[in-house]
Amino acid sequence: MGMQEYDVIVIGGGSTGENAAWYARDNGLTAAVVENELVGGECSYWACMPSKALLRPGEALAAARRVPAAAGAVTGSLDVEEALATRDGFASGWDDGPQASWLANIGVDVVRGSGRLAGVRTVEVTAADGTTVALTARRAVVVATGTAAAVPPVDGLRDISVWDNRNVTAAKQVPRRLLVLGGGVVGTEMAQAYRWLGAGEVTIVEQADRLLPQEEPFAGAELAAALTELGITVRTGHGATTAVRPAADGPVTLVLDDGTELVADELLVAAGRRANTDDIGLGTIGLSPGGFLDTDDRLRVRGVEGGWLYAAGDVNGRALLTHQGKYQARLVGDIIAGHDREAWADHVAVPRVSFTDPQVAAVGRTEQQARDAGFAVRTVRYDFGSTAAGALAGKGVHGTAQLVIDTERRVIVGATFVGPGVGELLHAATIAIAGQVPLDTLWHAVPAFPTLSEVWLRLLEAERGVS
Repeated sequence: MGMQEYDVIVIGGGSTGENAAWYARDNGLTAAVVENELVGGECSYWACMPSKALLRPGEALAAARRVPAAAGAVTGSLDVEEALATRDGFASGWDDGPQASWLANIGVDVVRGSGRLAGVRTVEVTAADGTTVALTARRAVVVATGTAAAVPPVDGLRDISVWDNRNVTAAKQVPRRLLVLGGGVVGTEMAQAYRWLGAGEVTIVEQADRLLPQEEPFAGAELAAALTELGITVRTGHGATTAVRPAADGPVTLVLDDGTELVADELLVAAGRRANTDDIGLGTIGLSPGGFLDTDDRLRVRGVEGGWLYAAGDVNGRALLTHQGKYQARLVGDIIAGHDREAWADHVAVPRVSFTDPQVAAVGRTEQQARDAGFAVRTVRYDFGSTAAGALAGKGVHGTAQLVIDTERRVIVGATFVGPGVGELLHAATIAIAGQVPLDTLWHAVPAFPTLSEVWLRLLEAERGVS
């Protein structure tokens, strides 16, 4: 297997683990990645990539249908077989050969098996055949084991077969009736993808009073309106109490807290995530298993003497997003090598996109989060439908753009965009927030006409009071 001692050992070979090893190697350190499933992890095979592949055909069709002169050319329906085949391609056919080869090519050893901490700077790996090998880290161990779908406390839910993000992104056919428990990003994206792909009945159940409850209230409202128009039933403000499925391949019934019974062919549980820390040996170094790993801004796990244990990505609970995990991983590779780095973006400018139609793109704090943090803020809004680009995009294009402005420092602390393709607008807001660009300077960042980014000028005018 090669040497058993490395500068850095990474437990978990998802996108975060790969990046941590890559940046450690870039700093001249030796590194091994321990992985018990597919190198590339959740994002590559069961989340970001396959889910976006499932959404893209419907999104393209919706965009064409908004253009009167193009709408008549859209005949027939989506090719479901082709959509699923394309999805298979984006998930690399669930073959991690290419990603494992990439690690090998940059000099990172891939150790197959389940990695568990076995004392200070030691990781024991149990292979599929039961054999074990002990690895020692000269400098650091990085935990990058990610998260799995959480199962909410609904009677009977643990005893029946349900879909989670893995089943829904890897499914071989489209169910006629799909029930979705959870109205966050996974729930709303997959409800829409499957409705577009031909599911006759799709229902979303969300306990909070709105979809995307972590975002601005108007975002959830605008998304709910669009999903409802598409024929998806949205039930907010309701929790589930009981789930029943008499036969594994038969229908599933979900009973809501008001007594309503919903019946479907598949039930997708998309109600949050839990850290994969149950079985990674935390007890051997005095930590409790089962929860997210608490880290400082140098991504060192708190409560570990000597500061040799790091946690990056979903497992530390800071920001459960692929791009934030990779960001932390890049920093970890540098920090372990002795560079002075801190993960401050997690506190200031976390960009997130729901790839629904309309897309919901946001970065920084919501208005409520900014007020709760003690900022004096005002918000300004503008409708994308009132921009030239929005009008040119076709009939019925609308959606809200909002900035949350710190009135004392005159900088943006949050931004939310709702509309078709607005995820591509987000990085300007991310730069404005991370760079603390003053509003007076932003007047000189002139948006090109007629692009959707012209909304920036309109928002600045709204802030100034120009009517």
